[in-house]
Amino acid sequence: MLTKDNNLYIAHCEEGAINLCGKMANRHGLVAGATGTGKTVTLQVLAETFCQAGVPCFMADMKGDLSGISRPGAMSSFIEKRCPEFGIENPQFEGCPVRFYDVYGEQGHPMRTTISNMGPQLLARLLDLNETQTGVLNIVFRIADERGLLLIDIKDLRSMLNYVSEHHKEYTTKYGMMTSASIGAIQRSLLSLEDQGGNLFFAEPSFDIFDLLANEGGRGVMSVLAADKLMLNPKLYSTFLLWLLSDLYAQLPEVGDMDLPRLVFFFDEAHMLFTDTSKALIEKIEQVIRLIRSKGVGVYFVTQYPTDLPESILGQLGNRVQHALRAYTPKDQKAVKVSADTFRPNPKFDTSEAITQLGTGEALVSFLDEKGIPGMVQRAKILFPLSQIGAISSSEREMIINRSRIYGKYDKMIDRESAFEILLAESEAAAKAAEAAAAQVEAERRAIEAARQSERTPARGEKAAKVTKKSSKGNKSLGKVVAGALVTSATAAVGSAVGKEVKKAVKGKSKSGSVQSSAGNAIGNAASSATRSILRSILGNLVK
Repeated sequence: MLTKDNNLYIAHCEEGAINLCGKMANRHGLVAGATGTGKTVTLQVLAETFCQAGVPCFMADMKGDLSGISRPGAMSSFIEKRCPEFGIENPQFEGCPVRFYDVYGEQGHPMRTTISNMGPQLLARLLDLNETQTGVLNIVFRIADERGLLLIDIKDLRSMLNYVSEHHKEYTTKYGMMTSASIGAIQRSLLSLEDQGGNLFFAEPSFDIFDLLANEGGRGVMSVLAADKLMLNPKLYSTFLLWLLSDLYAQLPEVGDMDLPRLVFFFDEAHMLFTDTSKALIEKIEQVIRLIRSKGVGVYFVTQYPTDLPESILGQLGNRVQHALRAYTPKDQKAVKVSADTFRPNPKFDTSEAITQLGTGEALVSFLDEKGIPGMVQRAKILFPLSQIGAISSSEREMIINRSRIYGKYDKMIDRESAFEILLAESEAAAKAAEAAAAQVEAERRAIEAARQSERTPARGEKAAKVTKKSSKGNKSLGKVVAGALVTSATAAVGSAVGKEVKKAVKGKSKSGSVQSSAGNAIGNAASSATRSILRSILGNLVK
């Protein structure tokens, strides 16, 4: 509840109302306590009080309970009993203007960012990279910047890693060794992140953090992030919120001291932010927390134990609400003592003992005064919320999403030209150039071979002529041989015929007269017969 002097009525103790000073609200805060002690209700009370003052808030909704802040609350026996204690006669129940967001785009407007906006340091934490792999990732980002390549989504970063792997010799001298093992480890981590929905988170349009600084009807808009599914990946959840905080710090202008903050950022389950976080990143978080208040942003961590936060961070949280802690074990007892020691003591009670005796809705409260001095710790009752306690229905959520002023702004994913497309085009161009060069080489080889063949052609013609001439001579010789054989054959045939005729003449000498005359006739007849036989044989061979 907002008071006339821009103070926020949050709790009530024996001494009266406990107000959070508006000017000191950007000095950050802590809401701590065991599960079931009322931390979520306290967060809701703080948020709706800021809303009434015109201060927008961002909060992560782990179980869907905070969605009720969008609807008016209702009177209950518990609230009716508390009204006289708080001096409230007729509470005016009302909801707050709300915008629902969801990294996965299922229960609200999608919230995305790009690989380049996330940066290598936060991305290395998200991918759980070691120091060497983080160094390689930094080099990849540097090369992408030098080449003017946008890293928007996971495929862009994967393409860039492939490019660096193929050209690592070109960059080793300038940036240092980049082993294939380190690049392979980053690629595997990217694959795991993609399986967890990282391809939905890293995309465009990227979320505009100025949409968190919205007002409607003079009241601050409550930006509620659905985190029930996101919580299944604690690294993604905490790194995403840290990115939002870092982006606010980077983009918001300096405003100095204000009567009220420009934005209040609630970081629920804050212990996840510091689990397995490098020293360098913790130092960056400390720097952001220390300096972001000058941008008009107050950060309130919500966790179980104050010891969940590093001392360097805890020391910057001036406004504190401590719900009950249980001291069943020595570790719990130590945590209670540490929590008690962070408060300015009140002589009226023992702080350590009081922490273990607080009931639901009760808390130890200490806020900064107008001079920035921590107030004495008070045992108080937290004001009840005027909005609905508990989740709304899915149909009510859908109706609020559809009526939002930013409906449609982030719903459709855009894939513009970036590192993936550029490197792919370069690879295809290089492949075509290599193919064209190979074709040119082949064409030149064939031309050279053809020239050599043409040089050899006359020599082969001369050789062919010689072979033809030799063949002609050979044919003539062959003709002589054939003719000789024919003559020999003919001679043999003549001899044989003459011999036969002579024998006939001798046997018939008494009948034909003289032997000489008969032999002569026989030889003539035989010769004539042999001549005819030879001619027929020669003609037959020529026809063949």
